[in-house]
Amino acid sequence: MEAGRPGEAPAGRNDEHLMARNDFRRSPPPPPRRGRAEEPSSSALGRLIRRLFVWGASLALLGLLALAVAVGLTAQSLPDFEEIKTTQSEQMIVVRARDGTQLVSLGPSYGKWVPYDQIPQVMKDAMLSTEDKRYYSHVGIDPIGLARSFKVRLEEGKWKQGGSTITQQLARTVFLNNSRTFGRKLREAVLSLALEWNFSKDQILELYLNKVYFGGGAYGIDSASRKFFGHPGTEITLPEAAIIAGLVKAPSHYAPTADAEAAVGRGTVVLGLMATNGKISQAEAASTDLTKIKFAQETGQNSVRYFTDWALPQLDLLLGETDQPIEVWTTLDVKLQNEATNAIQNNVPKGAQGAMVSMDRDGAVLALVGGTDYVTSNYNRAVNAVRQPGSAWKLFVYLAALEAGYTPNAEVIDEPVTIDGWSPRNSTGDFAGKIDVRTAFAYSKNTVAAQLGQEVGFSAVAAMAKRFGISTPISTVPSMVLGTNEVRLIDMTRAFASISAKGAAVEPYGIVKVTTTDGKVLYQRQRQGTSALVPAYVASGITDMLQTAVSIGTGRAAQIGRPVAGKTGTTTANKDGWFLGFSSGVTTGVWMGRDDDRPVPGLQGGTAPARAFASFMKAAVANRPVEKFETDATLPAWQLEPDDEMLMSGAPEDYYYVDEQGDLVNPEQPAEVPAERPAPDNRSQSPGRAPPAANEDFLNEAT
Repeated sequence: MEAGRPGEAPAGRNDEHLMARNDFRRSPPPPPRRGRAEEPSSSALGRLIRRLFVWGASLALLGLLALAVAVGLTAQSLPDFEEIKTTQSEQMIVVRARDGTQLVSLGPSYGKWVPYDQIPQVMKDAMLSTEDKRYYSHVGIDPIGLARSFKVRLEEGKWKQGGSTITQQLARTVFLNNSRTFGRKLREAVLSLALEWNFSKDQILELYLNKVYFGGGAYGIDSASRKFFGHPGTEITLPEAAIIAGLVKAPSHYAPTADAEAAVGRGTVVLGLMATNGKISQAEAASTDLTKIKFAQETGQNSVRYFTDWALPQLDLLLGETDQPIEVWTTLDVKLQNEATNAIQNNVPKGAQGAMVSMDRDGAVLALVGGTDYVTSNYNRAVNAVRQPGSAWKLFVYLAALEAGYTPNAEVIDEPVTIDGWSPRNSTGDFAGKIDVRTAFAYSKNTVAAQLGQEVGFSAVAAMAKRFGISTPISTVPSMVLGTNEVRLIDMTRAFASISAKGAAVEPYGIVKVTTTDGKVLYQRQRQGTSALVPAYVASGITDMLQTAVSIGTGRAAQIGRPVAGKTGTTTANKDGWFLGFSSGVTTGVWMGRDDDRPVPGLQGGTAPARAFASFMKAAVANRPVEKFETDATLPAWQLEPDDEMLMSGAPEDYYYVDEQGDLVNPEQPAEVPAERPAPDNRSQSPGRAPPAANEDFLNEAT
């Protein structure tokens, strides 16, 4: 009966079933698959990559947006086309002679602007083949060239210019400098894109070809063409275009003015590039012989630079601030400048220097030489050096004496004299006794000059020198009458020019007008009014004596076959030699000596300086009519009659007076006006009787 209950499984089967269940529960889980274990790590890497891509894309998008904003803002702020045309980094100054010929070009030379349609096609092709063959296909930046530039940067550790497009070069030329920093390259890229945004390809190329630097101071193809080939940029030929295009890579090295052979070699490379790019055929490139090109010869800038060094600083007063290119029209005569240079070089003693200034009757400087060679020494001895004038200074002594009442025929005594312990002697060592003033001047008698200086007053002599334009300090010690005060050659020449002008003031000038390169007049010299420095009879008397000095006196070597008036000057131990004189309206001054102030054997004013004067003046007056000097001017009444028997003619307020200190005295103050006038040859009375005829306008200007 133990067999089991209905519906129950047999006992054995139940046991087996329970054991199977228990075994199943106790069995370990199956080992994990390897692929499933790595799945979380792979997922993380994918997510990281996706995130980097998203961030990179976002940053790139932001960068592009920022670049677009920067380019847009830059494009809006760029100058317009016309403004960029006139933008220059430095001022160009073209100096012209009185006949319009170009003397020298200073600073960068920009030449004439050549519009795009007038630029020769060979010039465009040569430049694009050399500098930017993909010019018409990029947007201002060439990706291929940029990649190459970065590659070189990584390999060599520094930026190279390779990879720059023509647009980038224009941006650098007009707006930036040549530093090769990353920041500058970034700004250059922004500007390039902005230029391409604002202007057409043709406009950018026009700007570039008119502004890029080609060496030798030449900016733009017109300037380069004129400088290197002697003709405008509109006439450039294929060989010339190859030379010019090749200069951009290294202007200072390839410029014909620096190395013509290197320029030709580089031009040959350009021809090859043009053939490779299909601009010319291989046969045309091979048949173009650059060695047959004749480069323009540079005009000499030797002694002319002495003149420009003196004249051009005056532009600051004439024009004020300006940075636009200008042309300066001067008074210089090219032919006479060459004559002056030759006269100095052919006559100056060995080891010495020489200088010359020549003026027309109105003060226009016709020639100015400041030394024997500007290249070896640009020190301008004509306007900067201060030297003792020796007996040439006696001009002022005798002017003061004539104004005080002496005449050329007045009697003086050449005899020993001592003044305050100083005893001058004549160069000959002897004394002539009784002679007239004219003879004493002609033979440069030192003792007579000392006596006259003492009688008229050394301060009166100093005042006379100042009146005639001497700008250096003047000492009034007795020896000053023999020229111990240092002076400038241009000042002494000015003084003699005023005598040539019959006693009227002469002011040296070198600039006639200043214009822009397109002809707009910025300055035009106006005709100057004249002011009398001394009465006509004084100018006539001194001219008489100056003519005698050349005819029979110490200046005989200065004779040129027509009337000449002048004076020699020689200093102690022959350290300085001077000759100054005039003829037919041209006044010329010559100085010779050593810069170190050492003696020059045989140097006297009547030797080398007088010969240089004559050599130059023969050419200077060759085409001028012969002019006789006015030496017979009527003397004023106070010199012809005793003081108590005449009345002074003219109104006192027409004149100003100079006291012994050289100061101006108001003529309306009776106490300051001399009460008496000396009788003829009455030299024992106090000096200063004649009123110097210097009007108020002149004195205000001079002082």
